[in-house]
Amino acid sequence: MKLMVTGGAGFIGSAVVRLAIARGHQVVNVDALTYAACLDNVASVAASPGYAFEQADIRDRAAMDQVLDRYQPDAIMHLAAESHVDRSIDGPLDFIDTNLRGTATLLEAARAYWVGLGKPEGFRFHQISTDEVFGSLGPEGQFSESSPYAPNSPYAASKAGADHLARAWHETYGLPVVLSNCSNNYGPFHFPEKLIPVVILNALAGKTIPVYGTGSNVRDWLYVEDHAEALLTVLQKGRTGRSYAIGGEAEARNIDLVQNLCAILDRTRPKAIPYADQIRFVADRPGHDQRYAIDPSRIREELGWRPSVTLEEGLDRTVNWYLENEDWWRRLQTRAGVGDRLGKAT
Repeated sequence: MKLMVTGGAGFIGSAVVRLAIARGHQVVNVDALTYAACLDNVASVAASPGYAFEQADIRDRAAMDQVLDRYQPDAIMHLAAESHVDRSIDGPLDFIDTNLRGTATLLEAARAYWVGLGKPEGFRFHQISTDEVFGSLGPEGQFSESSPYAPNSPYAASKAGADHLARAWHETYGLPVVLSNCSNNYGPFHFPEKLIPVVILNALAGKTIPVYGTGSNVRDWLYVEDHAEALLTVLQKGRTGRSYAIGGEAEARNIDLVQNLCAILDRTRPKAIPYADQIRFVADRPGHDQRYAIDPSRIREELGWRPSVTLEEGLDRTVNWYLENEDWWRRLQTRAGVGDRLGKAT
């Protein structure tokens, strides 16, 4: 297949690009290269004959038309987004602009391209989203494809809106859309402002390891390379007009996750005192969802996918990757806002 991947220099997007190239697909990586993007994430495939890169913004209709005309993709995998909840609290309109206006612009470009090709049945627009659009769970239950949308942060609301746009373009214009909502990703190349990289890098630096509130918030953790495999599975096997919930089947409280990471560092990079001694509870994030969990029955039963990496194995791999790739994360730590406490809504 010839794939257009938006946001392919980001965390999840780059994992999709690397896997797609490894499987013999042709990929044009379209990324505006904003603060969280890094072309080092795709350096391992940059010289591949099937890979191309275009620096372009999804909000720029002319640029999207030009990329589509030049590369003639069989499918669009739309991952480009503003994605950090804390940043969305501080600057919500940036998220509305990119995640809503950008998605609408891309959908219109995709529709014109698809119509111009004669509406081929094999074309796909894959809207890639998050479980955060469903809001917060109590102690029991899981999100599924039928869960009502109830976003609680500006980020989640902007992604919910983008999902609704993709559905509307399918229902109104017949654009062949598939949609997926994933749980929290982690793994190599995770931008160093998210929870797991913050824990690892603050621990190594001897800094305070911040945990919001009491650390009781629960997330379902999905190894990013498992997610990339699931996304390609949905793209190739999923039914148009249908959504797929992608979960890691690995729930953990934030405090337990942080303590597990500290224990891994105690084994792999020991020092005089336990890393867990650096843990400090800090003021909670406004509107912090208590629990996320996904029921992945549909993707397992219809498409034959389930996660292959356990949380224990994935955390070990992730810690070791950061220990072995100091040059990568040190360069990113100089970018605006990294290392600062964001999202206080003061």
